[in-house]
Amino acid sequence: MTSVRIWGPGVGAVVVLVATGAWARGSSGVDAGLWDAVRPAIEARLVAQAQGDGAGESEPALKTRWFCEAQALDLRQDGEHRVRAGVDTLCVEYGVRGGALQECAGSHVPQVMRLERDGEGYRVVAQEEAPDGAGYADWEKDHFSVFAESRLDEAVSSAGLESAARVHFGLGADSAVGDC
Repeated sequence: MTSVRIWGPGVGAVVVLVATGAWARGSSGVDAGLWDAVRPAIEARLVAQAQGDGAGESEPALKTRWFCEAQALDLRQDGEHRVRAGVDTLCVEYGVRGGALQECAGSHVPQVMRLERDGEGYRVVAQEEAPDGAGYADWEKDHFSVFAESRLDEAVSSAGLESAARVHFGLGADSAVGDC
Protein backbone atom coordinates (compact mmCIF):
# COMPACT_ATOMS: atom_id res chain seq x y z
CA MET A 1 0.00 0.00 0.00
CA THR A 2 2.84 2.37 0.74
CA SER A 3 4.27 1.94 -2.75
CA VAL A 4 0.97 3.04 -4.34
CA ARG A 5 1.00 6.22 -2.26
CA ILE A 6 4.58 6.94 -3.27
CA TRP A 7 4.46 5.92 -6.94
CA GLY A 8 0.87 6.88 -7.72
CA PRO A 9 1.31 10.68 -7.79
CA GLY A 10 4.60 10.40 -9.69
CA VAL A 11 3.10 8.18 -12.39
CA GLY A 12 0.07 10.45 -12.61
CA ALA A 13 2.28 13.51 -13.07
CA VAL A 14 4.25 11.80 -15.85
CA VAL A 15 1.03 10.81 -17.65
CA VAL A 16 -0.25 14.41 -17.47
CA LEU A 17 3.04 15.81 -18.80
CA VAL A 18 3.18 13.35 -21.69
CA ALA A 19 -0.45 13.98 -22.62
CA THR A 20 0.03 17.76 -22.47
CA GLY A 21 3.14 17.58 -24.65
CA ALA A 22 1.41 15.37 -27.22
CA TRP A 23 -1.63 17.66 -27.29
CA ALA A 24 0.48 20.83 -27.72
CA ARG A 25 2.63 19.27 -30.43
CA GLY A 26 -0.38 17.93 -32.32
CA SER A 27 -2.18 21.25 -32.12
CA SER A 28 0.64 23.12 -33.80
CA GLY A 29 1.55 20.50 -36.40
CA VAL A 30 2.12 21.54 -39.99
CA ASP A 31 1.45 19.36 -43.04
CA ALA A 32 5.03 18.69 -44.22
CA GLY A 33 3.99 17.87 -47.80
CA LEU A 34 1.99 21.07 -48.17
CA TRP A 35 4.83 23.08 -46.60
CA ASP A 36 7.32 21.56 -49.06
CA ALA A 37 5.01 22.63 -51.90
CA VAL A 38 4.51 26.28 -50.83
CA ARG A 39 7.87 27.08 -49.21
CA PRO A 40 9.80 27.74 -52.48
CA ALA A 41 7.25 30.36 -53.57
CA ILE A 42 7.30 32.04 -50.15
CA GLU A 43 11.08 32.20 -49.93
CA ALA A 44 11.44 33.39 -53.55
CA ARG A 45 8.97 36.19 -52.78
CA LEU A 46 10.96 37.19 -49.70
CA VAL A 47 14.25 37.35 -51.63
CA ALA A 48 12.66 39.39 -54.45
CA GLN A 49 11.20 41.89 -51.98
CA ALA A 50 14.45 42.30 -50.08
CA GLN A 51 16.38 43.47 -53.17
CA GLY A 52 17.29 47.13 -52.92
CA ASP A 53 16.88 47.34 -49.15
CA GLY A 54 20.34 46.34 -47.97
CA ALA A 55 23.12 48.48 -46.56
CA GLY A 56 25.69 46.46 -48.49
CA GLU A 57 24.10 47.18 -51.85
CA SER A 58 25.75 50.61 -51.82
CA GLU A 59 29.17 48.88 -51.96
CA PRO A 60 29.33 46.96 -55.27
CA ALA A 61 32.68 45.37 -54.31
CA LEU A 62 30.89 43.32 -51.62
CA LYS A 63 28.74 41.60 -54.28
CA THR A 64 25.94 41.29 -51.74
CA ARG A 65 23.02 38.95 -52.03
CA TRP A 66 19.93 38.36 -49.90
CA PHE A 67 19.19 34.96 -48.37
CA CYS A 68 15.78 34.25 -46.86
CA GLU A 69 14.03 31.43 -45.09
CA ALA A 70 10.58 30.96 -43.66
CA GLN A 71 9.34 28.71 -40.89
CA ALA A 72 5.74 27.52 -41.02
CA LEU A 73 3.70 28.36 -37.94
CA ASP A 74 0.12 28.00 -39.19
CA LEU A 75 -0.61 26.31 -42.49
CA ARG A 76 -3.96 25.40 -43.94
CA GLN A 77 -5.45 24.57 -47.28
CA ASP A 78 -8.38 26.85 -48.19
CA GLY A 79 -10.15 24.93 -50.91
CA GLU A 80 -8.45 22.87 -53.56
CA HIS A 81 -5.99 25.47 -54.90
CA ARG A 82 -5.51 28.04 -52.10
CA VAL A 83 -3.26 27.99 -49.02
CA ARG A 84 -2.96 30.32 -46.03
CA ALA A 85 0.53 30.26 -44.52
CA GLY A 86 1.39 31.97 -41.24
CA VAL A 87 5.18 32.14 -41.28
CA ASP A 88 8.11 33.48 -39.32
CA THR A 89 10.56 34.95 -41.84
CA LEU A 90 14.25 35.76 -41.65
CA CYS A 91 16.18 37.50 -44.42
CA VAL A 92 19.85 38.47 -44.21
CA GLU A 93 21.98 40.32 -46.73
CA TYR A 94 25.50 38.90 -47.00
CA GLY A 95 28.53 40.00 -48.96
CA VAL A 96 32.17 39.00 -49.01
CA ARG A 97 35.32 40.99 -48.25
CA GLY A 98 38.84 39.62 -47.89
CA GLY A 99 37.70 36.00 -47.80
CA ALA A 100 35.26 36.64 -44.95
CA LEU A 101 31.49 36.66 -45.02
CA GLN A 102 29.99 40.06 -44.20
CA GLU A 103 26.51 40.45 -42.71
CA CYS A 104 25.15 43.73 -44.01
CA ALA A 105 21.44 43.86 -43.17
CA GLY A 106 18.62 41.70 -41.93
CA SER A 107 14.93 41.43 -41.23
CA HIS A 108 12.95 39.07 -38.96
CA VAL A 109 9.20 39.50 -39.44
CA PRO A 110 6.12 37.32 -38.91
CA GLN A 111 3.88 37.28 -41.97
CA VAL A 112 0.73 35.74 -43.37
CA MET A 113 0.86 34.77 -47.02
CA ARG A 114 -1.93 33.52 -49.21
CA LEU A 115 -0.96 31.33 -52.13
CA GLU A 116 -2.68 29.82 -55.15
CA ARG A 117 -1.70 26.80 -57.14
CA ASP A 118 0.00 27.94 -60.34
CA GLY A 119 0.63 25.03 -62.70
CA GLU A 120 3.01 22.67 -60.92
CA GLY A 121 3.69 24.96 -57.95
CA TYR A 122 2.26 27.86 -55.98
CA ARG A 123 2.50 31.64 -56.21
CA VAL A 124 1.97 34.24 -53.50
CA VAL A 125 -1.15 36.31 -54.20
CA ALA A 126 -1.41 38.27 -50.94
CA GLN A 127 0.87 39.09 -48.06
CA GLU A 128 0.51 40.79 -44.67
CA GLU A 129 3.16 41.52 -42.09
CA ALA A 130 3.17 42.83 -38.58
CA PRO A 131 3.39 46.61 -38.31
CA ASP A 132 6.37 48.25 -36.62
CA GLY A 133 5.77 49.61 -33.12
CA ALA A 134 2.23 49.99 -31.81
CA GLY A 135 -0.10 47.26 -32.91
CA TYR A 136 2.60 44.60 -33.37
CA ALA A 137 1.42 42.36 -30.50
CA ASP A 138 -2.25 42.77 -31.45
CA TRP A 139 -1.47 41.88 -35.07
CA GLU A 140 0.27 38.67 -33.97
CA LYS A 141 -2.65 37.76 -31.72
CA ASP A 142 -5.17 38.38 -34.53
CA HIS A 143 -3.23 36.46 -37.21
CA PHE A 144 -1.76 33.42 -35.44
CA SER A 145 -3.04 30.64 -33.22
CA VAL A 146 -1.96 30.63 -29.59
CA PHE A 147 0.51 27.83 -30.34
CA ALA A 148 2.02 29.61 -33.35
CA GLU A 149 2.20 32.91 -31.49
CA SER A 150 4.16 31.28 -28.67
CA ARG A 151 6.72 30.01 -31.21
CA LEU A 152 7.26 33.55 -32.52
CA ASP A 153 9.06 34.33 -29.26
CA GLU A 154 11.69 31.66 -29.92
CA ALA A 155 15.13 32.75 -31.09
CA VAL A 156 15.70 32.35 -34.82
CA SER A 157 19.07 31.09 -35.98
CA SER A 158 20.73 32.43 -39.09
CA ALA A 159 23.11 29.43 -39.28
CA GLY A 160 21.35 27.97 -42.33
CA LEU A 161 21.49 31.29 -44.15
CA GLU A 162 25.18 31.73 -43.26
CA SER A 163 25.87 28.27 -44.66
CA ALA A 164 24.03 29.02 -47.90
CA ALA A 165 25.91 32.33 -48.21
CA ARG A 166 29.29 30.65 -47.67
CA VAL A 167 28.48 28.13 -50.40
CA HIS A 168 27.27 30.89 -52.74
CA PHE A 169 30.45 32.93 -52.25
CA GLY A 170 32.74 29.89 -52.35
CA LEU A 171 33.95 30.31 -48.78
CA GLY A 172 34.98 27.57 -46.37
CA ALA A 173 32.50 26.31 -43.79
CA ASP A 174 34.59 27.85 -41.00
CA SER A 175 35.14 31.28 -42.59
CA ALA A 176 34.55 34.19 -40.25
CA VAL A 177 31.43 36.36 -40.30
CA GLY A 178 31.86 40.10 -39.85
CA ASP A 179 29.73 43.20 -40.22
CA CYS A 180 29.66 45.36 -43.36
